[in-house]
Amino acid sequence: MAIGATMLVPPADEVYRMLAEAGGPGHGRGLSQHGALHNADNGQNSDQILTYYYPGAELGTIGPASVSVRLQEQDNADLVVTSDAGMRLAGQALQAGEAVRLTPLPDGGAQAVVTQGCDGPVLWENPVQDPWIYPIDPTPGRPAAEHLTLCGGGAYRGSLGVAAENGETRTVNRLDIQDYLLGVVPAEMPPDWAPAALEAQAVAARSYALAETRWPYAQTCDTTDCQVYSGTAQEDPRTTAAVEATAGRVLLRDGRILRAEYSAAPDGGSPADIQTFEVGPTPAELTVTTPMPLPPPVNPDVATGLPEGTGPETPGPWSEVSPEGTKSGVPVPRTPEGSLPVSPGGTLPASPGIAPGSTPSPIETAYAEMGGAHGALGMPVTPELPLPEDAGRYRLFENGVIVYTAELGAQVVDFDTLMQLVPSLTDGAGSAETDGTTPGGTESGSSELGAGDSGATTPPGRMPAGRAVPEAETRPAGSGAVDGDRPAPVPGAQRIPTRMETTEVF
Repeated sequence: MAIGATMLVPPADEVYRMLAEAGGPGHGRGLSQHGALHNADNGQNSDQILTYYYPGAELGTIGPASVSVRLQEQDNADLVVTSDAGMRLAGQALQAGEAVRLTPLPDGGAQAVVTQGCDGPVLWENPVQDPWIYPIDPTPGRPAAEHLTLCGGGAYRGSLGVAAENGETRTVNRLDIQDYLLGVVPAEMPPDWAPAALEAQAVAARSYALAETRWPYAQTCDTTDCQVYSGTAQEDPRTTAAVEATAGRVLLRDGRILRAEYSAAPDGGSPADIQTFEVGPTPAELTVTTPMPLPPPVNPDVATGLPEGTGPETPGPWSEVSPEGTKSGVPVPRTPEGSLPVSPGGTLPASPGIAPGSTPSPIETAYAEMGGAHGALGMPVTPELPLPEDAGRYRLFENGVIVYTAELGAQVVDFDTLMQLVPSLTDGAGSAETDGTTPGGTESGSSELGAGDSGATTPPGRMPAGRAVPEAETRPAGSGAVDGDRPAPVPGAQRIPTRMETTEVF
């Protein structure tokens, strides 16, 4: 994709000229960045701009989602990372000022070397099954001190990990889609351009990234081969405002996210034939998964170079698997940040249904990562209950369901899927349902794009309108439901196969 350079020259004509010289005319498909600016300067809003360049597309809403990005300048280089606030490696907290070097191993894990500073003495080294370095707090929108920084390079939100491809090293940045766009929009369009143009760029870039599936270990990349992403280096308050103003908005074709191509075509471009563009998942297929740590080894081999002071009763980096819980630890496309929010003392924050200081289950971890009682799911309605044939467990919340299986991890699913997995719910057994009826699905609604569209009606991560439980009603966490309870949709809830089948990555 041809890219508009980020030179901030006030006169629009001079900007057009310099961008055309720097980035070339582009392929001319989809939104023209120059045309978007011209239309915005003529009074069009972002929806009108998108309507013109993507005729026939619909505007949909997604829930929480993430993206995995191959950092191509890091190809064939070990990943060496530090953070001013500390970080986490395979379940272990590392102190501020310490650095980690990860080298991918053939089995999907990595060799980890922890040093005092980027070039300091080695503190310990050991193979780890989970080839990812996490920030102390995995939630989006964290301050600069908590970002992960490449030694000798830039800073990145989210997590950084390594994978092997044909014997070569690949570095991957996995982060929330909103955090990702904070680095994309200012790299693709000058931040001093009209807000409507920046907002149109944000929607197109969000759609493009989420529709990508380039490699087993990463959805997209950080160069003009995909769309330019510079980590935190070019973040700007004006482009951040555009990302926030369009939160959750994507372009759809036939209910699937459109790979909304765009370019720096200086002549303003022309409307695209969206039937020629690829499409990705539906909004409901964007999943949420969490870590599934293994127990510590029963008889660790003291000759293997484990960190001093570890032993059978001390969980260590060797006892962790990847956040997705898949074979070989290779990250699966479209999986979000997988690290557990922790307090300074290393325990789970207090939240309804989770005892402070206890070891959380995968369902409790997923619930905490979605904001607990303050997130989209609301309060717990039932305790954790078994799926038929011991396939896993599930828990019902006011506004949705979390299902856990060893194959798929902990995932937010729509209520129709739960009804298929647990048919007895139609009889009221262990369910919030008492009248045998089934609520509607949770496919994100969409509307035809048109002039004056106001965008998403339900911001991602917030409780949808029409909450099932009356505001005046209160009941203890984990108690049974009352007649008429039906979980409202959670944005991004996934429809998963009834038999809980998985697809091999390789």
